[in-house]
Amino acid sequence: MAVRSAHRSSPQIAALPKDRFFNRELSRLDFDSRVLSMAEDQARPLAERIRFLAIVSDSLDDFFQVRVAGLHEQVNATASLTSSDGMSPKDQLDGIGERVRELIERQSDTFSTDIVPALAGAGFKLVDADDLSEADRDLLQQVFLERIFPVLTPLAVDPAHPFPYVSNLSLNLAVMVRDPTRHKERFARVKVPPLLSRFVALPDGHRFVPLEQVIALHLPDLFPGMQIASHHFFRVTRDADLDVDDDEAEDLMAAVQAELVRKRRRGRAVRLEVGPDMSPDVLFLLLRELELGSEDVYLVTGMLDFTGLLSIQGLSNKALVSRAWVPATQPRLQAEGGEPVDFFGVIRDGDLLVHHPYHSFETSVEAFVEQAARDKDVLAIKIAMYRTSGPESPIARALKSAAQAGKQVVALVELKARGDEQANIEWAKALEAAGIHVVYGLVGLKTHAKLMLVVRQEGAGVRRYAHIGTGNYNAATAGMFEDIALFTADPDVTADIAELFNYLTGYSRQTKYRRLLVAPTTLRSGMLKLIQHEALKPEGRIVIKVNNLVDPEVIDALYRASQAGVRIDLIVRGICCLKPGVPGLSEGIRVRSLIGRYLEHSRIFGFGSGPGRHVLIGSSDLMPRNLDRRVEAVVPVADPDLKKEVERFLELELADDTLAWELAENGTWSKVVASRGANTQDLMQRATLGIVGDEGVAAA
Repeated sequence: MAVRSAHRSSPQIAALPKDRFFNRELSRLDFDSRVLSMAEDQARPLAERIRFLAIVSDSLDDFFQVRVAGLHEQVNATASLTSSDGMSPKDQLDGIGERVRELIERQSDTFSTDIVPALAGAGFKLVDADDLSEADRDLLQQVFLERIFPVLTPLAVDPAHPFPYVSNLSLNLAVMVRDPTRHKERFARVKVPPLLSRFVALPDGHRFVPLEQVIALHLPDLFPGMQIASHHFFRVTRDADLDVDDDEAEDLMAAVQAELVRKRRRGRAVRLEVGPDMSPDVLFLLLRELELGSEDVYLVTGMLDFTGLLSIQGLSNKALVSRAWVPATQPRLQAEGGEPVDFFGVIRDGDLLVHHPYHSFETSVEAFVEQAARDKDVLAIKIAMYRTSGPESPIARALKSAAQAGKQVVALVELKARGDEQANIEWAKALEAAGIHVVYGLVGLKTHAKLMLVVRQEGAGVRRYAHIGTGNYNAATAGMFEDIALFTADPDVTADIAELFNYLTGYSRQTKYRRLLVAPTTLRSGMLKLIQHEALKPEGRIVIKVNNLVDPEVIDALYRASQAGVRIDLIVRGICCLKPGVPGLSEGIRVRSLIGRYLEHSRIFGFGSGPGRHVLIGSSDLMPRNLDRRVEAVVPVADPDLKKEVERFLELELADDTLAWELAENGTWSKVVASRGANTQDLMQRATLGIVGDEGVAAA
């Protein structure tokens, strides 16, 4: 208490240590390491382990396409840049190379020594083409000629044929062919067609050969009359981060489409993955043509690109299919007597909270839009979408139906949602063709908020209903991502959302809101104020759950609050740049991460305890890009019962000893030792089904 009083009364604020941040990029790789541990866990179902192995590969692809590509640009820039932890771009690239090589070695070892035997036990035996019998080869020859050969295009390199462009994330064969008359070797590249299945089944239906090996086995058919000197597998990763100047673009959709084409064709190579048998001469040629250095080469002893393993789960083998969870309908939305629930009546009775994937997306979000489209008294529907389910999803059909019925329908589609740019362009075109007003957000900002507003005629006036959440309007991810959302008719909240839509679709300098915290105007200052307010309390308490904690100003505010005696729990799934447990700086801060079957995706902010506590949910992580360069929306949960519901969920996550990892002062993550066997995701499923009986489930 003496320390707290001194802190409040003294105008002097002690300087925080310079080495108070973890590196952002290395922290991201720590997350990939935790995910890989799930694939290494032999106690988990095989289907889940395969999925986690593929997720790590996909995550590393994204990391190199964006973060590593950005660091390369910084290395080549004239100005010297350092990260908040003091590392130069070159230092970060060196650290990344070391960490990624460790991850690749673990991946390959897990695959070859563990996953492959487990697959064989489940009836899916991966075999090498070199080990096939003559009879198998004869049968495979027919499959190759009928289904694979017609879509292959060998590309030679000689004075008449320049080195071909190798597309991003493509799997390729580098083939050295020899002319038997001239005895001269030439290089050729064969791309493995991405539209074909990664594994080719043998007639018995239990043995499978990787597609690239099938192609390699039949290279003489691609180069008739030539001798095959050698072949080697390789894969290239390129810079794929879009660089669209909103200020200069007269047509944003056209600009995004043009940039997508440019990146696909000319994005700089940033990584070369090769097999262990790659010859020095071929490697030298690839590095020269791709303009890469030896430090950009990653040796993979297992198969290249583990995302191909996801195709295995499409096979009809029960052992390779994940346990299915069927989301339940939120109790207040359960219809009686077979009649559809009146969404508007339910929301008028009080705010409604839904928690995916435990609660059904279909019977909540999709049903809400569908009822709004049918209701003759609904005047307008407005929705802001970042990642979507596509132009034929139930939400899209409902919006089109509403527009055709004469309702005012506005859809804000974020064309720059990374990885979904082309999908969102198609979505936008389909909505525009149906007569929906489609807008693309604000110049210089991505719109990341997840918002929906329905305006309904009721009596002599109108009432507004809103949905605001932490997850996307995407049914597929709603079944795999843990997210939370609020339905409300609160006049202040819905008025704020209406004004936010006006800000997004028209000309507005809106900077104040009644209840919402909105980036880039009020969210940063609002969060800092809530943190600082807790530091003034005798028993301050903060619980925050986010995907990533990176922002230096927010981290410093949390350090100050800890120094003032506030007890702080942070649940950070991915990147965490804050150092917990540092004497004199963050003794009162604990950081944990939950890695489980579902991707923990919700953002929840809890401040204080007792009747005056604040609980907020929303779309924003605590990163500079979210707070300063995106449109984000965070809403307070006002209903006392719903506050308790959110707090009970946070308590479960803080008590979890099955999925949880904890971050130490030195930056190492360690798995929490199981004592009670509390698994948040299992407990939430059981609680959703009304199964109670032990302390953990009752808390849910």
